[in-house]
Amino acid sequence: MKIILASQSPRRKELLCKIVRRFSVVPSTVNESLIKAKTPEAFAVKAALAKALDVAKKHKNSLVIGADTIVVLGKKILGKPKDKKHAIAMLQSLSGRVHKVITGIAVVDGLNGRVRTDLTETRVKMKRISTTAILAYVESGRPLDKAGSYGIQEIEEQFVASIDGDYDNVVGLPVKDLKRLLSCFL
Repeated sequence: MKIILASQSPRRKELLCKIVRRFSVVPSTVNESLIKAKTPEAFAVKAALAKALDVAKKHKNSLVIGADTIVVLGKKILGKPKDKKHAIAMLQSLSGRVHKVITGIAVVDGLNGRVRTDLTETRVKMKRISTTAILAYVESGRPLDKAGSYGIQEIEEQFVASIDGDYDNVVGLPVKDLKRLLSCFL
């Protein structure tokens, strides 16, 4: 069965290569701002499922993987920053604090509509980050397409004090949990 990743994230594609040799990438057209949920956890799963279903309806003989990673500080979801000013504000809010990185994953069988979903949560404690370090990182442009305004693989040594949980989840795809979900179909 053909496997499709419903994401154009280069980080997800790289992580999926760890467990799936051949797959296609077909980004979903889901507008995440229209998804409503009572909790951040429910939002991540609903968004992942919406993405997988969106692609599965156009690719009937495929197994479609959807994922959505969010950064949660307290009860507030920190999505992708709107601009550099927003990225700076997000990173300042994370400085010296613990937050959660939550990834909802969904696998949809386009042939029979069978669905499996899961959720992975990792706690990340940030160091106190200087304004100079934040500004330099934001000026690089790298945080502008990332939830919470950071990519762990880019800033771990400089910004992160500790990670409690799945590192791959923080990058954007909890590979071990996804492998377990895929085994239900293959």
